[in-house]
Amino acid sequence: MALPYYVSPEQMMQDKAEYAKKGIAKGRSIIAIEYEHGLLLIADNPSASLFKISEVYDTIAFSGAGKYSEFENLRKAGIQHADLKGLMYSREDVTARSLANGYSQTLGTIFSQELKPFEVELLLAQVGEAPGRNELYRIAFDGSIADEQRMTAIGGRAEALLTFLRNESPENLPTLQQALTLCKKAFEQVTEQHITIEGLEVAILDRDRLGRKFRRIPSAETHTLLS
Repeated sequence: MALPYYVSPEQMMQDKAEYAKKGIAKGRSIIAIEYEHGLLLIADNPSASLFKISEVYDTIAFSGAGKYSEFENLRKAGIQHADLKGLMYSREDVTARSLANGYSQTLGTIFSQELKPFEVELLLAQVGEAPGRNELYRIAFDGSIADEQRMTAIGGRAEALLTFLRNESPENLPTLQQALTLCKKAFEQVTEQHITIEGLEVAILDRDRLGRKFRRIPSAETHTLLS
């Protein structure tokens, strides 16, 4: 009887990480940036029906880069978890931090125990009651969490986008128009391609909005903001 082929745990984890990174690198990027009235989320997404940015709860938005079917399943699970927690306790108990921890445990378990890891990177954003109190969490394929300040990005060009944004962003919080212009410029600079308005998916978490803070911005309004 032939002995099974042995692979060390370190090599297996390294192979899984490389596999997941290759899948994420193929995905289009998403930016989240703080502006004077909340948070702007913008994705390089030419599809008009397959959204990469969505609402999870009253003040929380979710976005994912990588394999669409996988982060879509995670999005639905997050919405169900948030609704159940808000119903059992109170709506204020549903936070981006608790959701990020839940996603971290799920992705970490899949990465360590399953043969194939998820090829996804997640971004959770929660708008605060005042500027500087917003929360941004970046969750990697292996479950690791990064708590970001003012701006972050996920997807294949994330690091290049972040470098550009940090170099070009003003010291004070930008207006929505300034933030949108900066993000569009970042996409064009990094991809070295012209980005059309129809090729962008735009949404905001507006702290001044009554009730639910999430609002998707249509292409016509984006045209007006960038004109």
